[in-house]
Amino acid sequence: MKEVLRKEIVKDLNEAIRILQTRDAQDYEELKRLSDEAIEHVALYKDLDIISITVLLYSIYKILLCIKDDDYTLLLDELTSAKHNLENRKFGAYNSNIKRLFTIIQKCDAKVKEHLQDVMQASRIKKGTVLVEKGLSIGQAAGLMGLSNWDLQQYASKTRALNSHHETIPATKRLAIALKFFGGSQ
Repeated sequence: MKEVLRKEIVKDLNEAIRILQTRDAQDYEELKRLSDEAIEHVALYKDLDIISITVLLYSIYKILLCIKDDDYTLLLDELTSAKHNLENRKFGAYNSNIKRLFTIIQKCDAKVKEHLQDVMQASRIKKGTVLVEKGLSIGQAAGLMGLSNWDLQQYASKTRALNSHHETIPATKRLAIALKFFGGSQ
């Protein structure tokens, strides 16, 4: 595992543990925020370890309201153990922790595969928005990311992506180039 990814996952686990340490009403929203941030990492790194931790965080967010007290304690213990093992570069033990965490989640909600689809779709949308910010059209960015124009446009319209593109060539020069290209005169 690359060091930058290991540090990012440790940071995410640490934040999840902090959120879940004391069980209260705001946990749900804080976990949603953490999950959304982690989805951006999927778009950035495209790494299997990042994907699995992101799906894990998203799944915990989805089951948080229905998890039983015993499973909640077990979940928190496994998260703490996973963080400790990853900090100490015990990757085999870390992977075992992640498997046990998914087992706990599946007790409450068997829709983990759907959560993976949700995370991947959100990741593609966020990556498509970055492409729009770089100057590609919505259609081009959506096509590259395997999305519909509608999906990408819905998200991009809520960001500043559509307004961030600035032309560096003045309009008069662009007009002159177009007229020259099409055989017109000025």
